[in-house]
Amino acid sequence: MTVEEVEKSVAKLAPDQLKKFRAWYEKFDSDTWDEQIEEDILAKKLDSLAEAAIVDHKAGETKKICVYNEDA
Repeated sequence: MTVEEVEKSVAKLAPDQLKKFRAWYEKFDSDTWDEQIEEDILAKKLDSLAEAAIVDHKAGETKKICVYNEDA
């Protein structure tokens, strides 16, 4: 099946089915992303980035990320 065929099929879904598809796809996409990150971590593909971030932080070259509610 091609992407174009999937697009056409999704476009034909009834609203309730589209809602179910969105929920399924959101979980599928999230799970796929998590699996890829886990593989990259285990393969040590992110080690150099983490080390560079630690060096930058220790050198005072980082900024605090804004949070909406620091009391939470």
